[in-house]
Amino acid sequence: MILSIPPGKVSTYGRVAAAAGYPRYHRAVARLLRTDPPDNLPWHRVLGAEGAIKLHGDAAREQRSRLKLEGVRFIGEKVDMERHEHTFRPWEVYE
Repeated sequence: MILSIPPGKVSTYGRVAAAAGYPRYHRAVARLLRTDPPDNLPWHRVLGAEGAIKLHGDAAREQRSRLKLEGVRFIGEKVDMERHEHTFRPWEVYE
C-alpha cells in the first residue's frame, strides 16, 4: 500500500491500513514504518489523521522537508489533504 503512494501525494496511517484490508490497524502501520529499515518504504508520505505529522524533533523536520521537496503544500502544520491525499484504487491494492 505504502509503495503505491506516488511522489507528491500522501495518505494516513488509517487509510493505508484500511486499503490493506485491516481498517483498525493504523497503529500496526505506524509500527511497521518505525521498525522497517530507513528508506525501504516512502515513510514520509504517511501521516496522522487530517494530514498531521506525528513524528517529533528531527524526524518531523525530515518528513516535512521530504514532502516539500516532492511539492507537497502545507496549511499551517498540516498537509493540504484536499490537494495531496492519495486515493487508493482497487487495482493498486495488490501491486
